[in-house]
Amino acid sequence: MNPQNIKILHIDSNHPLLMAQLQEAGFINHEDFTSSKEEVESKIHDYHGIVIRSRFKIDKNFLDKATNLQFIARVGAGLESIDCDYASSKGVHLIAAPEGNSNAVGEHALGMLLSLMNNLNKADKEIRSGDWNREANRGHELDGKTVGIIGYGNMGKSFAKKLRGFDVQVLCYDILENVADANAKQVSLQELQQKSDVLSLHIPWTPETDKMVNTNFINAFAKPFWLINTSRGKNVVTEDLVKALQTNKIIGAGLDVLEYEKLSFEHLFEEQKPAAFEYLLQAENVLLSPHIAGWTIESKEKLAQVIVNKIKRFY
Repeated sequence: MNPQNIKILHIDSNHPLLMAQLQEAGFINHEDFTSSKEEVESKIHDYHGIVIRSRFKIDKNFLDKATNLQFIARVGAGLESIDCDYASSKGVHLIAAPEGNSNAVGEHALGMLLSLMNNLNKADKEIRSGDWNREANRGHELDGKTVGIIGYGNMGKSFAKKLRGFDVQVLCYDILENVADANAKQVSLQELQQKSDVLSLHIPWTPETDKMVNTNFINAFAKPFWLINTSRGKNVVTEDLVKALQTNKIIGAGLDVLEYEKLSFEHLFEEQKPAAFEYLLQAENVLLSPHIAGWTIESKEKLAQVIVNKIKRFY
């Protein structure tokens, strides 16, 4: 089909190159960053494509009204805000861009890990308060450790690549076979839990991964370990994480994502903070960031470029 006949609705703002290059290729582009979901549903039948980030969920009701929809493009890595099975059943092509921010995620995960192991944020805060505590901030070296990565796609591979400069053993576990490369050895989950000093999660949020990191999962690790989660917050049961931090089963946690996030990723709470989260806020061995692991100046441009390329390739 000729791009001149393809109408695309953009419901989230993105890097300007996305709109510019699609227009240059001949696609018809409309923006609507403010209408409610219901208002968008009332006109979505006019469009062949929709470009989103995480403003609202693309569910069955939305898809039933999108009678001419040919593709959904999410400017991000995951597609959990879309009813993918139903969309596929209606012949709607799904596009994501995990290649676009995988480098950013890998760097962020490494930054969190090094900061935790060397007490950098804690020490910085203490000095600003007038305290000069050297022995209390004696750190750990990453060299000689075993790093376990669960989920060895674009993000997991990026993190493993960043670890090449360290004298570490990198193990990966994935539901797919034969995903290992020169940077990581693929093993069973049980072997990863037996050997790892560090666990980094790089998995989507699915029924299989929901609440995966719970007390039983944590206790299956042979050694105390550091946890890094730059994947999805609901993959970790926060109350069980807190218990493991209190017993030193988990030495420290770097959390870019939280169980309590809204689906849009734009807000955290609309109600009182849970006790487990209050603990994380006070814990000196916990490092928090607001779902920004893949959120860099460079990745904003890369994500947009990947989406443009995939839309053009589709047509």
